Amino acid sequence: MKTNFREIKSFFYSQYFSDGLRMTIGILLPSLVFIQFKHFDIGLTLSLGALCICTIDSPGPVTYKRNAMAFGNLFLFVVAVTTGFARLNLFTLGIEIALFSFLFSMFTVYGNRAASVGTCALLSMIFMMDKAAAPNDVLPLSATILAGGLWYMVFSLVFFGIRPYRAAQQVLGENIADIATFLRTKADFYLPDTDIDKNYRTLVSQQIAVSQHQDAVRELLFKSRLMVKESTNTSRVLVLTFVDLVDMFEQIMATHYDYENIREKFRATGILTDISAIIRQMADEVDNIAYMVLTNRHNRKQFDFDPLLEQLKVKIDDIKTNDQTATNIALKKILINLRDLNDRIKSIGNYYHFKSSKNLIEPAKNKLEFSKFVPQQDYAPHVFFDNFSFGSAAFKHALRVSLVCMIGFITAKSISLGHHSYWILLTIIVILKPGFSLSKQRNYQRLIGTIFGGVIGIVILLFIPDKSIQFGLLVILMIGTYSFLRLNYVVSVIFMTPYVLILFKFLGVGLVVKERIIDTVIGSSIAFIASYLIFPSWEFEKIQDNLADVVTANINYLVKIAETILGRQVGSIEYKLARKDVFVKSANLSAAFERMTSEPKSKQRKIKEVHKFVVLNHILSSYIATIASSVSNKTLLQAPAENLKMIKKSIAVLNDCNKKFNGRIIEFNTGKTTPIVETEPPVKLSADELLLKEQLGFINKISNDIARVTDNIVS
Repeated sequence: MKTNFREIKSFFYSQYFSDGLRMTIGILLPSLVFIQFKHFDIGLTLSLGALCICTIDSPGPVTYKRNAMAFGNLFLFVVAVTTGFARLNLFTLGIEIALFSFLFSMFTVYGNRAASVGTCALLSMIFMMDKAAAPNDVLPLSATILAGGLWYMVFSLVFFGIRPYRAAQQVLGENIADIATFLRTKADFYLPDTDIDKNYRTLVSQQIAVSQHQDAVRELLFKSRLMVKESTNTSRVLVLTFVDLVDMFEQIMATHYDYENIREKFRATGILTDISAIIRQMADEVDNIAYMVLTNRHNRKQFDFDPLLEQLKVKIDDIKTNDQTATNIALKKILINLRDLNDRIKSIGNYYHFKSSKNLIEPAKNKLEFSKFVPQQDYAPHVFFDNFSFGSAAFKHALRVSLVCMIGFITAKSISLGHHSYWILLTIIVILKPGFSLSKQRNYQRLIGTIFGGVIGIVILLFIPDKSIQFGLLVILMIGTYSFLRLNYVVSVIFMTPYVLILFKFLGVGLVVKERIIDTVIGSSIAFIASYLIFPSWEFEKIQDNLADVVTANINYLVKIAETILGRQVGSIEYKLARKDVFVKSANLSAAFERMTSEPKSKQRKIKEVHKFVVLNHILSSYIATIASSVSNKTLLQAPAENLKMIKKSIAVLNDCNKKFNGRIIEFNTGKTTPIVETEPPVKLSADELLLKEQLGFINKISNDIARVTDNIVS
């Protein structure tokens, strides 16, 4: 019960609820103000402009929000004016719909924020289509819509100006909670009854969520001068927390072993259940930190894992005493990893405890070049025109949207049942995505949400006649709509449909639920058929690019390890950039695989092999992270030559895989450094050296397994 209450409370502190509240106020306030002056029509038009611009108001640095909303307002006005005159003739309106649908859908080449600017412009076009405005009224009406957009832009920027760090705290808190969930999934590997293959599937899915939130935090922190350059305690805490958090996630990734082998050796001892229980407790402590970050509160106590880890050490030592045939090196390494993880949890937790949160080190002293960790988007015009070919997914998507919007427009004018034919086009714009799987998912969610929401709307309008209560429900439904827009689209549409029905009732239109459901079904059907037939985009067509990217990233990470073993100076930034690249590319591959699983069976080519590759890649990345953590220890620099040979073999095997994927080859040259020779006679290796040798051998084995799966994929 306490956990459920915390989850509910966390939602109200989250960025999702904050977004919902901000968007609702920004959209609703102009109408509420102008209705007091008997100019509800002006207020409604202002709210329409605010509604279009709010689509751009996604998480990110304030500077990027401001620039995107400024361009959004420019396009909002131009499109509104163009549509206002084009709608006077059905033929010119059709041409405009075809051209603008293509043009603004092409904005996806510039990333998600630019794509939202394109969506804003298309919404302006759709809403202006059915506006009965005389030619003399087009400019004043468009200016009023622009004023609503400018109002929302100013309101949003002021909102963030009042609490400049809040958005970063919210996204960071959610990222920490994602890592806690990832840690619990890792704990399940030590339980004897867990299906390892199924758990890997869960793990890689959770890695996608971690990666997405980490990218969001990077953008908020490292693209914002406020966070990186300011010396306030809050900015220091946020930057230091995230830097430590990424290191902690690597540590969690590094706690990877041959679970089948460990289970076979130590199942009877009961030690694995103890390890799983401790990891789960650590995940609970990470969740506590996430809650503190999200609620912006400090705590006085931290859970002390030291006694539990000491008890675990005693049990591990007893296993060696009682069973001489079973080596416990792996268990000792797990214990070391758990101690390191405990130290990192303490370090992050200290930032949010009263006594330890003062006098923090300046982020600048960490010597991290933050800008290198955030990808820079190229907004040059050539990027737009370079994608004018059928080899570009963005071009095919834009062409598909243009054609389908034309079909939707003709259908709306031919068979639409009411006066809101733009609902068909609106449904198409919302549902159609570059990939089939995303379009299919959004289609299903919109249909289910509209039907259930329609039922709720009918119940409210028929059984709650009181206008004041209806308005209160309208506000709640609006907040729910925008709060769940990015969190859960089905729930968002369930809130959205009754909110629209109540709004139309206030406008004197009457009960339009039948019209909305039918138009939604028509729009959804057109979009679904089109995504399957018109320039379809299937994941198998692009999956080899993802496979090549992740192989390249792992090779690069291995090269850093080899260079360290050779005695070359490899800086922490180089390691961290290589690590980030592996995590991001792995998450991209996992996301592509998940999208592939929702496509038609006939399009799921080599899906079993791709699944094997995804799992093997995760294992490979985990072992590389483990070794990268080990070789940072200076005592391991004088490694036997056999270790370097194994790394070179693994690099060669992975490069061969990349040749088959037409990926980039990374050459590793030992240069003129003094070759490492074996000590004669061979000395007895320490436990750490034995484990390192075993891990390098396992990397070599996994690399060869990946090579075999690669042959099956490309055959």
